[in-house]
Amino acid sequence: MQGQLFFAALLAGVFVARGKWRSASGRHGVIAAAFSAALALGIAQIIAHIWERPRPYAAHADSAHLFIQPSHDPSFPSDHATAAFAIAVALLLRHRNVGVVAIIMAVVLSVARVAVGTHYPGDVLAGALVGTAAALALWHPMLRGPLHALGDRAARIYEAIVARLLRGPRESAA
Repeated sequence: MQGQLFFAALLAGVFVARGKWRSASGRHGVIAAAFSAALALGIAQIIAHIWERPRPYAAHADSAHLFIQPSHDPSFPSDHATAAFAIAVALLLRHRNVGVVAIIMAVVLSVARVAVGTHYPGDVLAGALVGTAAALALWHPMLRGPLHALGDRAARIYEAIVARLLRGPRESAA
């Protein structure tokens, strides 16, 4: 869960703190990342229910060491890697610099999931593939246009809310 929160914080930081809502690639990237992650995690859940692979610490209880709290869902594919790569690839397609940083973070997160004993390498590789495929699917022009329009609409709403908040209650009543 911490991995997803970290990526959400990255998106919030890029979108709000850096003023990226004013950048078309920024707002399009945030919307595409959210939809890519949702699509990828939905696909990953279907795969996990079909192929219920036990986690390394459950399958090899006598030799595996777990360094974090155990999870009770299947190991394959890794939800963390799935979401991280869906977000990272969606960002990379729309904003190269932010996307490269997100890809590096996704790789580090994926390696960490193996290192702490909660996934096999194949679990995170499969998650990376599912996440990448979801982001690439939403890059198709038939889907990209409506997603970008949604990002533009969300930016207009966000700017209207910020403008109203900055005016304050006295100016709004006048």
